[in-house]
Amino acid sequence: MHIPDGYLSPATCGALGATMVPAAATAVHKTKKVVRSHAPLLALGAAYSFLVMMFNVPIPDGTTAHAVGAVLIAVLLGPWAAVICVGTALLVQALFFGDGGVLSYGANTFNMALVMPMVGYGAYRLLSRGTALTASRRALAAGIGAYVGLNAAALCAAVELGLQPVLFHSADGTPLYAPFHLAQTIPAMGLAHLTVAGGVEFALTVGIVRYLQTANVPLLRINHPTVPVEGPVRTGQPRPALRWALVGIAVMVVLTPLGLLAPGGAFGEDAPADLNLHRYGLSAVPAGLQRYTDFWHHTVLGGYGFSSGRDATLGYLVSAVVGILAIGAAIFLIISAVRLLSRRRGAPATDTLPSSPA
Repeated sequence: MHIPDGYLSPATCGALGATMVPAAATAVHKTKKVVRSHAPLLALGAAYSFLVMMFNVPIPDGTTAHAVGAVLIAVLLGPWAAVICVGTALLVQALFFGDGGVLSYGANTFNMALVMPMVGYGAYRLLSRGTALTASRRALAAGIGAYVGLNAAALCAAVELGLQPVLFHSADGTPLYAPFHLAQTIPAMGLAHLTVAGGVEFALTVGIVRYLQTANVPLLRINHPTVPVEGPVRTGQPRPALRWALVGIAVMVVLTPLGLLAPGGAFGEDAPADLNLHRYGLSAVPAGLQRYTDFWHHTVLGGYGFSSGRDATLGYLVSAVVGILAIGAAIFLIISAVRLLSRRRGAPATDTLPSSPA
């Protein structure tokens, strides 16, 4: 679902990027309370999203796909916090690893950091209405919301790619950017996300929410301060959220090389040299795609590996660690900026939200 540079026209990238400017500003404003009370959890949410996207899963047509984690973050910290977390993960992926383009960053954040958490969280709220915080139906609602949100994001990406040859082509009709038509993009993205990737997103979200319902209800309280709890709840001190979340992130880092087992690549993410030109009725790579595909060539570990191509497993592990460190630094800068703006505007240092279980 990461759209590389060159597949979308500059006009498309500009329009979607412009849409994300007020969305990002709103996200910063809406997450001030989370920043003041639960800042470390923002970094952990971004790290989770980054890592879960490294676990590629095979699709029956020979491509791959992955979960995103945006709706899980929205359930725990709120949908606007998910905008920041997933947007940060996507930025690190684009700049450091060439996963998703820099020019198309606005499009990728629109799909995965805005549409996915907002649509998925809306579905979750609708399906969980009237249920207790610890009810199994609420965990199921979170999973369904994650499934719906992922597929909404995939549909947006499919439409964006599929409209390129319709809107942007040469005088003889040759596509200038992505050569795929809607009749190709929608089925391909639908197959990948309605089946395998959506199932993975559903299972991860249900499993984590269900675990928190039994092990750490205070963490669920962050975004659900007034939702009642029913049935027996573990008494005594809650498990430290930050400690156990760090353990979970460390385990994910160690397991990331499993993402290398899936053969092939994701639909719509091929390098120009790997495009099946005959399949799309082309004799050459579209001019715009060829022009912008190498717009950003300053990646640290392009393709999540070493430039030599050797030691793929080690390269993937190093990429995971580098990505986590970069995300931590980026979230720290965002938190510092939010706190600085709050002080300048005379905002209180604390708020009425419950303190972090950490």
